[in-house]
Amino acid sequence: MKNPRDVIVRPVVSEKSYGLIEQNKYTFEVHPKAKKTEIRQAVEEIFNVAVTDVNTISVKGKPKRRGYTAGRTKNWKKAIVTLKEGQRIEFFETK
Repeated sequence: MKNPRDVIVRPVVSEKSYGLIEQNKYTFEVHPKAKKTEIRQAVEEIFNVAVTDVNTISVKGKPKRRGYTAGRTKNWKKAIVTLKEGQRIEFFETK
């Protein structure tokens, strides 16, 4: 995975992820095969910040049904990235 935009899929927007911003932690959905070092390098390159820690979680898909049809949502990987003290990602800031 060479391109940082392939590693970082999207930011995770939820109450829990916005609560972590106060602790300087930002949450992203990442490529399922991305390693912590790749995630660190991608965030540093895209947002021009210094990353101190990366935690990853594999999230299992939930069972869903619509009438008779049953299925599952996809499995995905989440990364919680801690930034160096005093740095922020403006993308997440609320106005």
